Amino acid sequence: MLRKALPIRVILLSAFLLAGLLPTILIASLAYSEARSALKVEIEHDMQTRANATAGEVDRMMFERLQNVASWSQLEIMQDVRIEDVDKRLSKFLAELKSSYQDVYTELYVLDTHGTVIASSDPLQIGKLREKLEPWLTTQLSQSIINIAKLHQQQLPISTSIVNVIDGENIGTLIAVFDWKQITHILENSISGRSSAALFDENNQMLAITATWPEAHGSKNIMAEAKTSGYQTFTGFAWSIHTAKHRTEAFAPIHRMTNIFIGLLLASIVLATIIAIPVAKSITGPLARLTAFASNFIRAPSHVPPPAGGPAEIDSMSQAFGKMISDLERSKENLTRAAKLAVVGEMAAAMSHEVRTPLGILRSSAQLLLREPKLSDEGREVCGFIISETERLNRLVSTLIDSARPRAPEFSPVDISELARHTIAMLSMQAQKKNISLKCEDSASAGTKTVIASCDAEQITQVLLNLLLNAIQVLPEGGHILISTRNVADYVLLTVADDGPGVPEDQRKQIFDPFFTQRAGGIGLGLAVVRQIVLAHHGEISVHESAMHGAEFRLKLPVSATLDSLQ
Repeated sequence: MLRKALPIRVILLSAFLLAGLLPTILIASLAYSEARSALKVEIEHDMQTRANATAGEVDRMMFERLQNVASWSQLEIMQDVRIEDVDKRLSKFLAELKSSYQDVYTELYVLDTHGTVIASSDPLQIGKLREKLEPWLTTQLSQSIINIAKLHQQQLPISTSIVNVIDGENIGTLIAVFDWKQITHILENSISGRSSAALFDENNQMLAITATWPEAHGSKNIMAEAKTSGYQTFTGFAWSIHTAKHRTEAFAPIHRMTNIFIGLLLASIVLATIIAIPVAKSITGPLARLTAFASNFIRAPSHVPPPAGGPAEIDSMSQAFGKMISDLERSKENLTRAAKLAVVGEMAAAMSHEVRTPLGILRSSAQLLLREPKLSDEGREVCGFIISETERLNRLVSTLIDSARPRAPEFSPVDISELARHTIAMLSMQAQKKNISLKCEDSASAGTKTVIASCDAEQITQVLLNLLLNAIQVLPEGGHILISTRNVADYVLLTVADDGPGVPEDQRKQIFDPFFTQRAGGIGLGLAVVRQIVLAHHGEISVHESAMHGAEFRLKLPVSATLDSLQ
C-alpha cells in the first residue's frame, strides 16, 4: 500500500517551525546547562567560604573561652582558695566576671581539693559538693592544662587547676561553664534561607546544629565541609563544619529563567505559525497552478505560456517549464535533421574510403624517390616522413571507416625524449616558414637517466603533432616553442610550452571538448583526440600558463615497467 505524501504546505510549516525553534531550543538548553553548572560552582564556592569562615569563628570562640580560664586561674585573687574565700572576695570577683560576660557563661565557680564549692558566681552554690568532671578534651594554653568535660544540656564545663604560688601545689580547680548556645548562634549566623549547618567532633558525633538541619539530608541539597584548624596558639580539636543549601532555593534564579524561556517559546511557536501559514500559501499557490497547467498541457497541448508569479524560484521553474515546451517542439525538428545527417554520414564514410587511393599513390611515389641514387640525405629523410605519415593517415582513415571506434594503444617502452626530437624534426620545415624556434629540452641531455614511458609511440606522436601544429598555427612570426621531458616519481612529465597568446582561464576546461575552437578555420577535434589518446594511456593532460606567458600543455604518462632494464 502506497503511503500518501504530505502536502507541501504542511512540510513547509513544519520545516519553518523546526528551523526557527530548534536552534533556539538547543541554544537555550545549552545556556541553561552552562548557567546551572556555573551557578552550582558559585554556590559551592560560597558555601565553602562560609563553612571555612564559620570554622574559624568557632575556633576563635573556643580560644577565647580557653584563654579566659587559663588567665583567670593565674590571677592573684585565686590564691584566696587557701583561706577558703572567707571574705567572699573571690565569689564577688566571679560574679562580676559572669556579669561582664553576659550570655557567655552560665556559671563560674571554684572547687577545693575535696570537690566542695568554696567560691561561685551563684552564692547559693557555695558549700555544696560537686561531682568530679571527667575530662573529654584536654589542651594546653598559657602554660595551663585545660580540661573540657562532656557537653551536657547546652553547657560545656571548662576547668583548670589553681596552683599555690608558694609551694606550687594544686589548691583548687576553676570551672567556667560555657553556654553552648553561643556556638549555635555562630552556626545560625552563617546561613540564610533554607540553608543549614552543623558542628561535628573528630569522631563524627554531632555537637551543634541549626533548626533547619533535619532538612539537610538527601540528594536535594548542596553540601560543603570545613575542618577547624585552631586559632593563634590554640591548635583546635579537629572539629568539622558541615553546611547544606536546598537545591530549590539555590537554583531559584535558573528556575525563573526557565519559566520565562518556556513562555517565550510558546509565544514564538504561536508567532511562527501565524507567519508560516501565509508564507506556505504564497509558495504552494503558484506550485498548484503550475501543476494544473502541466496536467492540462499533457492532455491537450497548447501554445499558452505557463502561469507566472510567486517566489523567484517558482517563477524560474515556470520559465524553465516554458523553455522545456519550446525544446520539445525543437526536438521534433532535430529528429528530422538527424535522419538527414545520417545519410550525410554514410556519404562521408564513402569519401573517407576513397582517400586511401591518393595516400597509396603518395606512399608509392615516396618509395620510388628513395630508389634514386642521387637523392640527398635531406630528401631521403623527407621521403621517410612521407612514408611514415601516409601509413599513419591510412590507419586513421581505416579507424574512421570502422564505425569511428578508436584503436586501443599497444603499450611498449618508448624513449619520450627521442620521440619528441623525432616529432620536432618532422615539423621543422613548417616552423622555419614562420621563423619559429622549436626546441627540445630533456633530462637525458643533462646527463641524467633516459626518459622512458610505457605508451603507444604512434599515438603519442599524433598527440605531439597535434599540440605542435596548434602552437605553430597560433604563434606569430619569431615565436618560441619548448618541449621538455623528465621523470617525476612514477610518471613521465611531457610539457609543450610557447610564448603565444595562451588560453584564457575560463576556457581551459572547455578546450578539450569536441568542436570547441577559437582558431579561424579550425574544427575543434585535434585537442579532443589528444585527450582521448592520453586517457587511453591512463595518463593526464592539462593546460596552464607557461613561464613565457603563453600556453603550456602538461602530459603525465606512466613509467615503463621495463625501465630499469632499458637504462
